[in-house]
Amino acid sequence: MKKAFIEYNLQLKSKSRDLRNDSTLSEVLLWQKLRAGSMMGYKFNRQKPLGNYIVDFYCKGLNLIIEIDGKSHDYKYEQDLYRQRKLEELGLKFLRFTDLEVKRYMNNVLRAIVIWIEEYETNNPPSPIFKGE
Repeated sequence: MKKAFIEYNLQLKSKSRDLRNDSTLSEVLLWQKLRAGSMMGYKFNRQKPLGNYIVDFYCKGLNLIIEIDGKSHDYKYEQDLYRQRKLEELGLKFLRFTDLEVKRYMNNVLRAIVIWIEEYETNNPPSPIFKGE
């Protein structure tokens, strides 16, 4: 199934660039595992503007957002939940990990991502027309 382009607020483009240049350690560590199609051949973007928000990691081919909840998310549960619901209304799915999980239990984080992708592939076999997106 071909994935639709999700419009975004153009004013977020420079902010997303700044966030990429000022990544947290856990973002850098997870990016090393997700970049360049390293995660089962899927392409991820980091600090990607989607709608009126910037997400930590996004894979268009899976409609998947991966968020790392660190200190910047402290005491923002309601705000994060609202943001997540708005993005889910666009057909996006979420995986969330804590900063600590990424730093201390990277293998568990990667396994959770692999399991999610395997379940996605089982339920959404690729169309031969759009294979390899």
